Amino acid sequence: MNNKKNNYVAILAGGIGSRFWPQSRQHCPKQFLDILGTGKTLIQETIFRYEALVPIENIFIITSEQYVELVKNQLPQIPHSNILAEPSRKNTAPCIAYFAFKIYQINPQAIITIAPSDHIIYNQEAYTAILIKAFDYLVSNHVILTLGIKPTYPNTGYGYIQKVDSKENNMIYKVKTFTEKPNLELAKTFLKTGEFLWNSGIFFWQASTIIEAFKQYQPNIYEIFDEQKHLFNTSEEYKALQHIFPLCPNIAIDIAILEKATNVYVLEANFGWNDLGTWNSIYDNTEKDYLENAVTSKDNVIVIDATKSIICTQKEKLVIVQGLDEYIVVDTPDVLLICKRENEQNIKDYVSEVNKSKRTKFL
Repeated sequence: MNNKKNNYVAILAGGIGSRFWPQSRQHCPKQFLDILGTGKTLIQETIFRYEALVPIENIFIITSEQYVELVKNQLPQIPHSNILAEPSRKNTAPCIAYFAFKIYQINPQAIITIAPSDHIIYNQEAYTAILIKAFDYLVSNHVILTLGIKPTYPNTGYGYIQKVDSKENNMIYKVKTFTEKPNLELAKTFLKTGEFLWNSGIFFWQASTIIEAFKQYQPNIYEIFDEQKHLFNTSEEYKALQHIFPLCPNIAIDIAILEKATNVYVLEANFGWNDLGTWNSIYDNTEKDYLENAVTSKDNVIVIDATKSIICTQKEKLVIVQGLDEYIVVDTPDVLLICKRENEQNIKDYVSEVNKSKRTKFL
């Protein structure tokens, strides 16, 4: 049986959310915004999901140096020592290695879950049941476990996990392949086979299991952290990180470990999930008017002959939108974005253009 004291959570909160520009900015990215108007920011919603299952002293936030104060302000219940600042952004593999080495020094029996800070989960009760199942399974199974979501339509913005039939009846399957963001035809094929799940980006493992995986599949990263691990949980920890991170490659955990390891399993789940990766995901999760427009601030927006658009504006400004069909309209104090919903994946390119033109104050 799982001992709750051995459960640890690392919430990844260092991203800049460029696909949600111009509402998400470098100084305050989307995880720190109440982007759906619920009264809580996305990271506050995320913390709530784990507080009943994991002791608060075992919940950690991994973020960028520049967001430490934001985390402190939004999550006062989290001990300040549990807010871990990366010296630089090196994608998910280095920060996961850091957390695993750090926690293993504290508790060699630790079971860790890695969770993004900007997802939506609608059925908390079902999600809690899945978390309990995952933690219990890992007490006696030295595997890498990911959560896979049963797909409901051929989404081209998600990664996919191909599962292999399992003899167990606990919805845990061996992973056959990972596929990143397929085209529409391939996504349709995936759905028809019934073998594929959406990759939620939520992972579970024993601290010792993932450390061993780094040793086997990413020996350079392993050696860098192993050399400095004696400084973790001491006053020298951050100084050690400043030495470690410049030496680490910029690589995602999926590519670094999951696509290489032979002990990767997926727990199939269905708890109402959305990764809120794009403006279209906001559209999908916002109430629509009779013309299928999603308007996040209804008081001062007048829509005339516009359909299937998402309109996100400031409460104090009157905005009139006429004649637009399937558009994204985002109005902030200093930036106005108007683009076709079908081009939402290009928003990162627009941000790059702003950067190239040296208008960095708008980022």
